[in-house]
Amino acid sequence: MESKRARLDRFISAKIGINKKNVRLLLAKGQVLVDGEVARDIDQIIDQFSHVCLDGKVLQANAPSYVMLHKPVGVVSATVDDKHKTVIDLLDREDKHSLHIVGRLDLNTSGLLLLTNDGRWSKKLMSPEHKVDKVYRVTLKNPIDESYIAAFAGGMYFAFEDITTQPAKLEIVDEHTALVTLVEGRYHQIKRMFGRFRNPVIGLHRLSVGGIELGSQLAVGESRDLLASEVQNV
Repeated sequence: MESKRARLDRFISAKIGINKKNVRLLLAKGQVLVDGEVARDIDQIIDQFSHVCLDGKVLQANAPSYVMLHKPVGVVSATVDDKHKTVIDLLDREDKHSLHIVGRLDLNTSGLLLLTNDGRWSKKLMSPEHKVDKVYRVTLKNPIDESYIAAFAGGMYFAFEDITTQPAKLEIVDEHTALVTLVEGRYHQIKRMFGRFRNPVIGLHRLSVGGIELGSQLAVGESRDLLASEVQNV
């Protein structure tokens, strides 16, 4: 989801219902402040988080929100669902319906889920070009061995979509548990990669996205705002 951007004169015209000629007069007289600075350029671009004032009256003062949720199994990564509880239902905050999900988790996948109203931030996190690591703890039905490591590191070709996955890192924790690091998030990717070994995934839990770690302090179903350092550490 993209952050909303607009020319300053168009924003003011729509906000207070005057034509753009009159907006230009307001700007010329220095009556408009954007982020505390006098704005005079009609072509200035603002976004949804720009603080805009006209003669001391606030026209826009939206703040970005960045939220971490410990998603439980059985809850869907959606804003509305007819059958299941959604991650939005778990949030206890006034702005929850303005948030969108950054990298969905399947119904039966648990762990770190991020939500925000900042489209540019979420695009940066999810774009394959930025190669942001996502780390998962995977529990397998059958034992795993060293052969899995090379197969994941080489990428896997899926004929149905005619794609080859980006190289993924696999670390063996024990014979039924692995840590998998992806830089992309294709449909059921981890389950399908282990499916090449005919080894069903029986548990999938996301531990981190970039430098943002779920840790052990947040109970299942709980959420909190990200720290400024976490927002920047992606």
